[in-house]
Amino acid sequence: MTIEAIGKLLVGLAVSLLIAGGLLMFLGKLGLVKLPGDILFRRGNSTYFFPIVTSIVVSLVLTVLINIAIWFWRR
Repeated sequence: MTIEAIGKLLVGLAVSLLIAGGLLMFLGKLGLVKLPGDILFRRGNSTYFFPIVTSIVVSLVLTVLINIAIWFWRR
């Protein structure tokens, strides 16, 4: 890989992360952080939270954003 290719890759990843971060902040303000399907256990003084559905949604969004960034990078 050339230096230019690495630079384009880093810029694409940075843009993808900025978009994903903005989307997560927006979803947090809408109250969509704890989606149905996320598991919450409270036992005594301990609380365990497993964001299974939220992780799947974030994974799908990041996959789409990264694929879009790669598509722009290859053009």
